Amino acid sequence: MNTALRRTALALAVAVLPVALTACSGDSDNSASDSASKGSSASSSSKGASDEASSPAAGQDQSMDEAGPFGPGCAGVPKSGAGSFDGMAQDPVATAASNNPALSTLVTAVKKAGLVDTLNNAKNITVFAPTNDAFAKIPKADLDKVLADKAQLTKILTYHVVGKKLTPKDLEKGTFETLEKSKLMTSGSGTSYKVNDSAKVVCGNVKTANANVYIIDSVLMPNM
Repeated sequence: MNTALRRTALALAVAVLPVALTACSGDSDNSASDSASKGSSASSSSKGASDEASSPAAGQDQSMDEAGPFGPGCAGVPKSGAGSFDGMAQDPVATAASNNPALSTLVTAVKKAGLVDTLNNAKNITVFAPTNDAFAKIPKADLDKVLADKAQLTKILTYHVVGKKLTPKDLEKGTFETLEKSKLMTSGSGTSYKVNDSAKVVCGNVKTANANVYIIDSVLMPNM
């Protein structure tokens, strides 16, 4: 009797063992599959983050000319501080100009015309900025008269502003509408450019927070 019972128990054990092994194998495979899936997902996520980090930000303008400032007048720009190229790049254009000693007359004119906030709040503009020497070419009596006439002063100053950022390449041969609503013309190449065939760019492609600035050696005059 005992021998029969032992044989029966042994037969049951032999029958159950393959089922148990199959179950264990299945659990192991599932675990490995889950691990591989998680690894693959992590890898994909990491790759996606890497691709996103290396790709340009949405809406970033890759065509913007990133060349630095050029021209003989750039030598007079402070090497450091708020009036330097790096400093000006941090401020909106009217504020940036106020920190450049060579543009003090222009800044005075902008304040008298009440255009500081207009220029500082504008988006993506180009300013042709006459130097102090440019204003000095105008007879003092005439300059004083213009500075005292807000309407005329505003007309002259807004003629120096174009409603988009212009790169040096744009200036090679272009006609652009100004904020004053009439047009100005530019020409040149390399590091030599003129505006209206009269004013020379003495320091070009100066960046501010909201504008590209071209410092010029003469005041531009619209049709009055």
